[in-house]
Amino acid sequence: MNIQDIPAVTIGSVTLSPTFLLALAVAIVLAPVIALVLISMRAASTRARQMAEAARRDEAAEARLAELLKAQAEMQGRLATMAEVFGSRQAELNQTISQRLDGMTHRIGATITEQTKSTHDNLRTLQERLAVIDAAQNNIQSLAKDVVGLQAILSNKQTRGAFGQSRMETIVADGLPMGAYAFQTTLSNGSRPDCTIRMPNDSPPLVVDAKFPLEAWNVIRETENPEQKKMASQQFKRDMEVHIRDISEKYLIAGETQDMAFLFVPSESIFAEIHENFEGVVQKAHRQKVVIVSPSLLMLSIQVIQAVLKDQRMREQAHLIQGEVIRLMEDLSRLDDRTRKLQSHFLAASKDVEMIITSSDKLAKRGAKIEAMEFETPGGRTDGEEIPSRAVESRTGMLKLRVVDED
Repeated sequence: MNIQDIPAVTIGSVTLSPTFLLALAVAIVLAPVIALVLISMRAASTRARQMAEAARRDEAAEARLAELLKAQAEMQGRLATMAEVFGSRQAELNQTISQRLDGMTHRIGATITEQTKSTHDNLRTLQERLAVIDAAQNNIQSLAKDVVGLQAILSNKQTRGAFGQSRMETIVADGLPMGAYAFQTTLSNGSRPDCTIRMPNDSPPLVVDAKFPLEAWNVIRETENPEQKKMASQQFKRDMEVHIRDISEKYLIAGETQDMAFLFVPSESIFAEIHENFEGVVQKAHRQKVVIVSPSLLMLSIQVIQAVLKDQRMREQAHLIQGEVIRLMEDLSRLDDRTRKLQSHFLAASKDVEMIITSSDKLAKRGAKIEAMEFETPGGRTDGEEIPSRAVESRTGMLKLRVVDED
């Protein structure tokens, strides 16, 4: 079949020739082949690139493997070196540990020895202290017996009064001189106060009473029932008021005793409780001129009275002291005159010594001038040359000395 026999194809206004159609058909047929060739070429180039990359990767891997082998060899060398170092260090460490263990063992042994010795000493000290504690326990037991005896004393009104009076007498006797106080003296009304203290300036004595009611107070301290405590407080208040009234009526005698008396309380705690919880009793005592005092207040009052008595004795002896001062001033005046005379003698002697020193200085200066002079003799000789004794004797009258006294 010839190409010219193929009829022309008209598409719209475009007419396609048989040659174009043939070329078009060939192109259509060859397009897949060309595409396959192009794809094969691209695949080949891709495989070539991949192979090149694989080769490069293999080379890099071989290089890395060589570096790893080299590093492994270096690491093995370092490990060997480190093993040697560690071996030597371990030996040194073992030796050091052994030495330290030996030293520690020695120290522990010494410490254990010292601890054993200290333990023995502590045990011995503990035994001594236990012996002291045993002795103290025996003392406590005896003290407990004494406390029981004291309780028995305080339970009895008369013995309790004797106990309070004993404390009061001790305080008064320790604070005042003999003759400044008296115990159990009889007043004009027949009453016998526990103590009377002499006051200065011939004033009437001060009365001190030591009989303090403790029955109701002991009930207040021992009971726990509020109702019983209240009743005991009322009873204690009544007892105190009665006792204060008795002191005011019996011991406050105009012209014979002071217009004030002391009620001695033999305990500081009881004194504080009275002032804290029984203010009415304290105020009533003040109105009746009775002062409630504790051991410390009584001691302070005794010290004040002692100071006043001492001042009175000083005033009584003032004329004697004045006479002694006058004689002392006379002696001081005589001492001053004698001191001034002695000072004048010292001044005269000092002036004489200065005159002697002045004369000695003049003599020394004249001697120095004479020593410094040079004398010429006939014949041209000086005083330093030797001269026959005959010539000296014949010419002594020719020498003339002239000394000028500059002073």
